[in-house]
Amino acid sequence: MPELKRLHAGHAPAVLAFELANRAYFAASVPDRGDDFFHRFTNRYNALLAEQEAGISAFHVLLAEDGSVLGRFNLMDIENHTAELGYRVAQHVAGRGVATATVLELCRVAAARHGLRTVRAATTRQNAASQKVLTKAGFVPVGPADPAHLGGKPGTWYERGLVRRP
Repeated sequence: MPELKRLHAGHAPAVLAFELANRAYFAASVPDRGDDFFHRFTNRYNALLAEQEAGISAFHVLLAEDGSVLGRFNLMDIENHTAELGYRVAQHVAGRGVATATVLELCRVAAARHGLRTVRAATTRQNAASQKVLTKAGFVPVGPADPAHLGGKPGTWYERGLVRRP
């Protein structure tokens, strides 16, 4: 059974393998990270861990039973009880409800562990799969997203209010 885990240093090799294995798949719907991302992966990864330690963001991986990464699910720019959601799942599990189920789980974590009241996500207009995930997870469109935020492509912001459970 896949398990959502907070990102830590030991996940680095599996995260890199995930990004490399799915690079072309991701680039078909979101801006490619570019070669520099892979050349500087260790530095970038360590920067993410530092950002998480500072409480600015909370990064998560969805792990298969064998320890491989099935997806990345992140809460970024945590401020004023709000964060931006970012996620990506491996091509071999796409379309099976994995992203929706994990986004729902991350929303529960966001409220319970981080005290968030609102989660926002931006997606390009052409990314129908992401729009479907967000809608199924209770997000509603709230307005246009700046194309600069989405690699130069027009898109839409989605938002979901969260309820903190005791």
